[in-house]
Amino acid sequence: MTTPTAAPDSYYQRTGEHHYKPTVQAQGAWHPDEQHFSPLGGLIVHAIDRHRAGHQRADRPAGGLALARISYDILGLIALDEFEITVETVRPGRTIELIEATVVIGGRAVVRARAWFLAELDTTAVAGTHDEPLPAPEEFEPWTMGGLWGGGYIASIDVRRRETAPGRAAAWISTPVELVAGEPSGAHASFVMLVDTANGIAVRQNPTEWMFPNTDLTIHFHRRPEGRWTGLDTSVSFGPAGHGVTSTVLHDVHGPLGRAEQILTVRPLNGS
Repeated sequence: MTTPTAAPDSYYQRTGEHHYKPTVQAQGAWHPDEQHFSPLGGLIVHAIDRHRAGHQRADRPAGGLALARISYDILGLIALDEFEITVETVRPGRTIELIEATVVIGGRAVVRARAWFLAELDTTAVAGTHDEPLPAPEEFEPWTMGGLWGGGYIASIDVRRRETAPGRAAAWISTPVELVAGEPSGAHASFVMLVDTANGIAVRQNPTEWMFPNTDLTIHFHRRPEGRWTGLDTSVSFGPAGHGVTSTVLHDVHGPLGRAEQILTVRPLNGS
């Protein structure tokens, strides 16, 4: 395994047109030799944004297209090593577009993602949601997430949390760390790179006794995120046969903006 670059100001460094190297800030919470999926999820959006910028259509509507859904399938352990992201347009269109991205490490696909982009129109007159906004980040107490979880990614984030019951919590998360060294990232990429943290903020069982990693992540947006805070209003459910679901209403400081779902594989550690 290639030693990750110790660059405290970014999660990744670009090593080629489609190649990246993780820094220690991208280290995972379950194993020290794997990547946390949260910053990688944001990096995939960043790679998709770069791909789309190079394939812009001249006949798109004035409002453009915005990310409405992205789904990730995590195919196995994501080593803390250099990797490639390939991106292709599966379904081009003037008002609807489907993009696919694949993360490859050592010749093996470790993540596959699909993103739907939809045309933006003025629907202000009918906009609304039944999801209640979270209180402002300043109204939440700081939470030292590293007291429960390890890894460079967890150490890199600022977390404000309220827990109401095991498996039920709300949190605001931000980070001073760049996604890719020396590269500005878009609003969706900057927001998404913190979303996978949801599975760790509403803990139903102690992670030193039980494992509950997610094998996927699906995010739906009904508006664009704004600002540096990612808000997570999260509930975790465990079933009786080794499966679980982490469900999250997503927020920025202006209110709810979408939802995220993660399927979990639940199993005891050390055969306990």
